[in-house]
Amino acid sequence: MTQLIRPFDPWKSPLCTCREKYSLNPYTGCAHGCLYCYSTYIPDFYKLRLKKRLEQRVEIDLKKIPEKSLISISNSSDPYPPVERKLEKTRNILRLLRDYNMRIMIVTKSDMVCRDVDLLDKGAVSISITTLRDEVASLIEPGAPNPEKRIKALQRLKESGIPVILRLDPILPGLTEGEVEKIIEKCSFADHIVSSTLKLRYDSFKRLKNISGEVYRRLYFIEGEKIRNSFYMPTEIRRNILDKVKKICEEFGLSYAFCREGFNFRAESCDGSHLIP
Repeated sequence: MTQLIRPFDPWKSPLCTCREKYSLNPYTGCAHGCLYCYSTYIPDFYKLRLKKRLEQRVEIDLKKIPEKSLISISNSSDPYPPVERKLEKTRNILRLLRDYNMRIMIVTKSDMVCRDVDLLDKGAVSISITTLRDEVASLIEPGAPNPEKRIKALQRLKESGIPVILRLDPILPGLTEGEVEKIIEKCSFADHIVSSTLKLRYDSFKRLKNISGEVYRRLYFIEGEKIRNSFYMPTEIRRNILDKVKKICEEFGLSYAFCREGFNFRAESCDGSHLIP
């Protein structure tokens, strides 16, 4: 069977600034149903499946990589879908990673991560928040916990001594960009903020079409540019949006970074991995 722990490689993007790390997805597909998701090139992506022989395969892989390697969970599917509450597969994997003395980065939209705080003393948690408005979140992230639950999860983890990262990602032009200041202010207790603008693929554009009308077609496919497999808005529009993030973070004295944007940022790492002991 193929390896489950693999070197992180975000589609060989020339704009990726991540340090060397590994990627692990306990599940295939995702239950959150985010309209803007970049991973829906995976067949039947919205049909969640557990990886076969998960724990056994992960342990085999762990024996092949150096101790204290950084392992990111997850980069294409959320490690805390609703079924995880019963199956506890992500929790099992965290136990294994701890046994093998690995460094852990959790990336999620779920407050369920707080359940596993006892296994994260060698890790950090990154939680994605795109909006504070429940009506917008239920439209663009219909299967994910609401924004308030995610913010409370960040707070609980922080109080437990776990480094926390706010992923203000993606910022959707015309829909959520006006909330940037409020989101950062509400999460100003975070140890690091990583942000990026919406990047489109043809399938995500189709899902967002009813929200964006022809605006996104113009911004991305006519005026924008294609970098690898994603369409970007024009550089100056992206810079203007992310300059707001920069300004607010600097006002709060926060470490910040931009994901696959090609702009400079003030932080020791883009993903917050510098926070992990």
